[in-house]
Amino acid sequence: MKRFHRIVSGRIWLVLIVGTTCAVAGCSKVERPGTPTPGTSETAAGPKSDVAKLVPIEIKLPAPAFRGTPKPSKEPNVEAPLGKPRPAFLAPEGTVNLARGKSVAASDPAPAGGEVDYVTDGDKEASDFGYLGLRSGTEWVQVDLDRQATVYAVLVWHNHAEARVYRDVIVQIGDDPDFLDAVTVFNNDYDNSSGMGIGPEVGYVETAEGKLIDCRGSQGRYVRLYRRGNHMDDKNHYTEVEVYGRPVE
Repeated sequence: MKRFHRIVSGRIWLVLIVGTTCAVAGCSKVERPGTPTPGTSETAAGPKSDVAKLVPIEIKLPAPAFRGTPKPSKEPNVEAPLGKPRPAFLAPEGTVNLARGKSVAASDPAPAGGEVDYVTDGDKEASDFGYLGLRSGTEWVQVDLDRQATVYAVLVWHNHAEARVYRDVIVQIGDDPDFLDAVTVFNNDYDNSSGMGIGPEVGYVETAEGKLIDCRGSQGRYVRLYRRGNHMDDKNHYTEVEVYGRPVE
């Protein structure tokens, strides 16, 4: 098997989440999940979908796996974990994970660990071996959906074995593989340290739920996700990326 899983009981995970929120996050702002109408991200500028029946998207979460005592984070403007299941995200009927098994490219030509296809292989359990590791600095992975799609949400797991706060999380959608023209659907770079502009979103603590990003029906074939290390070290990790949407007919 590719991975050796480290699974901690839900009870221990919840205690860690509640007991260490202030130490790791330093604030109590709560993530805003999906709403009764698709499209809530303040930075997304893509076209909205046609009127359709909205249903909860089906998301299979990995087992909670916090281990050890989370290290305090000095990162500013970081929201606290909910400490409970995230509310359902609603999207038009027929919305599925378009990224599963799709090809992935990375800015690092020689990853420090793992393989690029780990990003879309469907295995999102916490592991010491099952994630893609890229060099330090601002790096990215890019998922090719094979065709243009209307994207309602992107869900990403970096390395949820520990309560890390990843820096400069930026997500874009576009039709150009070189991303010369793209829509930014998420950006929490508060000081423009990655040189792509200051983003309005806040930082967050990595958990088994991953980070769900509302893309408001933005259209494109490619999804690119940037990162610039985390509050514990300069490493960039990617365990899994899911892209929920529908192909454009």
